[in-house]
Amino acid sequence: MYEKLLSPLDLGFTTLKNRVLMGSMHTMLEEVDETFERMAAFYAERARGEVGLIVTGGIAPNKQGLALPGGHPLDNEQLAQKHRIITNAVHEAGGKICMQILHVGRYGYTADNVSASDTKAPISPFPARALTGEEVAQTIEDFVHCAQMAQLAGYDGVEIMGSEGYLINQFIAKKTNRRTDKWGGDYENRIQFPLEIVRQTRARVGENFILIYRLSMLDLVEGGSTWDEVVQLAKAIEKAGATIINTGIGWHEARIPTIGTIVPKGGFAWVTKRMMGEVNIPLIATNRINMPDVAEQILQDGCSDMVSMARPFLADADLVVKAMENRAAEINTCIGCNQACLDHTFTMQVCSCIVNPRACHETILNYPPVTTEKKIAVVGAGPAGLAAATIAAERGHRVDLFEAASEIGGQFNMAKIIPGKEEYAHTIRYYGEMIKKHQVNLRLNHRVTAEALIAEDYDEIILATGVSPRKLAIEGIDHPKVLDYADVLSRRVPVGKSVAIIGAGGIGFDMAEYLSHDMAHESPTLNVEAYMKEWGVDMEYTRGGSLADRPQPLASPREVYLLKRSKGKHGKNLGKTTGWIHRSSLAMKDVKMLQPVSYHKIDDEGLHISVGDQAQVLAVDHIVICAGQVPFNVLGRTLSEAGQSVHVIGGAHEAAALDAKKAIKEASYLVASL
Repeated sequence: MYEKLLSPLDLGFTTLKNRVLMGSMHTMLEEVDETFERMAAFYAERARGEVGLIVTGGIAPNKQGLALPGGHPLDNEQLAQKHRIITNAVHEAGGKICMQILHVGRYGYTADNVSASDTKAPISPFPARALTGEEVAQTIEDFVHCAQMAQLAGYDGVEIMGSEGYLINQFIAKKTNRRTDKWGGDYENRIQFPLEIVRQTRARVGENFILIYRLSMLDLVEGGSTWDEVVQLAKAIEKAGATIINTGIGWHEARIPTIGTIVPKGGFAWVTKRMMGEVNIPLIATNRINMPDVAEQILQDGCSDMVSMARPFLADADLVVKAMENRAAEINTCIGCNQACLDHTFTMQVCSCIVNPRACHETILNYPPVTTEKKIAVVGAGPAGLAAATIAAERGHRVDLFEAASEIGGQFNMAKIIPGKEEYAHTIRYYGEMIKKHQVNLRLNHRVTAEALIAEDYDEIILATGVSPRKLAIEGIDHPKVLDYADVLSRRVPVGKSVAIIGAGGIGFDMAEYLSHDMAHESPTLNVEAYMKEWGVDMEYTRGGSLADRPQPLASPREVYLLKRSKGKHGKNLGKTTGWIHRSSLAMKDVKMLQPVSYHKIDDEGLHISVGDQAQVLAVDHIVICAGQVPFNVLGRTLSEAGQSVHVIGGAHEAAALDAKKAIKEASYLVASL
């Protein structure tokens, strides 16, 4: 079914079993106790899942290249021997694995940051100093020695990280390279740094060792490389000895989303396609390729020779196996939310996955078959209830799942209609398949009572009944102008041409995105050309960095106000790596963000407020309340008083935020223990 995706790729001295690369991710497993054992379990599970080639998270070639103080560069034989725990585990599982060599340059969070020139990255609090000429030569040797140590450790190859704005990229781009010696000036000089790394590495490791170069094909920053320069470098990298060229998209400081769920699936494959035919070694397309059909289409369209999927292997280690066995509907799909992966990494937490809490916790969380079958009731088929019901049934318990609505999914049914969050429908589809596969007895349109649950004599009752919108105590709150988020997103109540949203948390931002999108046009998330136009990417690549003169978003069909009581930036508690995307998107739609707001009353005139000391009336057609939620749990007390074994999870337990990550994790750990 996936003819090209599952076909082997001959590299001459070795053959990859298929065209799927598990791309590099820094999971923070590199920083924990039992580092090597946990990484071995993580990568080996993906190798058993039949991925063609794995690339590890970035390992620094020297101390100056570390992202964080206290890390460990691979610079000695003793440490290389410890890495054998990882490579042996992967090879025993039938896989191949490369180690990524990453020098972060000015992106480091240390006082020892170095770069091509004296500079400071906007995403690091620490300035970087320019490497001296002698230090440049030593850094090249450190890369080469690191590759040699990776070979000693048993890796099948290395990936040299030359993109995303890290050190090598900082040498290549005139934006960050203002040197006047032989490593700066003209483009030919600026690319000598990566070329020497590749040449000397190939000479040191020999021919029969995979050497991937991660090439920034699209910088997405002012002062970035032109397309002709990118092609020039690609050809030189091939000549220098690379086995494969992987695609890098955007610097970390770029203001264009490149991996979030808002990005169209396979949205940057067009960049790699431009390079096809310019070099004779395999090219890898990357970014937001999350399902086999997306990957297969990219290969069929001649965009690349391989595809890279990183986060999708957090969501489902068996993605490739399921594709091979024609079970794609059973894939637990990455929805690109970043909540448990990148947001964790950038807040110094071990990475995981919102839809798969086992990711990076394979030695901690498992679902072994039970020795004693229990009769379990799960009430509520939102994310928490779905996880609890399907995992419990997978383990061998007999599970009844009760849902008052006519469909499963809970809050995800609202999320999936938000422009940019269409992918959330995949999670609902996955759980639907798991309900069938593990024979969960699903009872839709069934508002079960405590009495009925008691009468059935369940061994365990899990309440995952979710939340209800919080009702505010504002004069006129029952006015016909007032709606809550469920009225709009679930019951689809029409909203007028002007609207005020009370509450600027995640729900408020989603509501603003929904109401500021012109539904007469397809969501840019579903259309690559529309997305690139909206965010200001020039697909003709007429300027360096491929930036357009300006973004050209669709105009909002409504006048939208997003209001918050407290002072400070809107969305300050949104995801570490996605909050800026949401703020930028709403800014492009001219959503008016007001703070600090006091709410006085609602009447026929509209919403009476004060912004600071200034009183005003927002003459809006509707006011939508997105000011939090409260637990919906009407069964717990009765069941507990009746002596039932009751577990309350998800929003029914704590409704401080609509947090699917917490809900699914809570459910998973609970049923793993039953």
